[in-house]
Amino acid sequence: MAVAKTIEIISSSTEGMEAAIRDGIAKASETIKGIEGAWVKGTKLVVRDNKVVEWRVMLKITFVVS
Repeated sequence: MAVAKTIEIISSSTEGMEAAIRDGIAKASETIKGIEGAWVKGTKLVVRDNKVVEWRVMLKITFVVS
């Protein structure tokens, strides 16, 4: 029987939403093993002088508990 757990993290990037997702999962995988998947729970943009300067994503990451 497998048991899975989910955690929520917020990740950001000045490059774009895809980079924020990739960087968030990479950082989480430094301490969490067995990541199975992730959901983008929400997004936020930081705007300065009418330009998008940062993308933020709220991720729900699922991993198998050993």
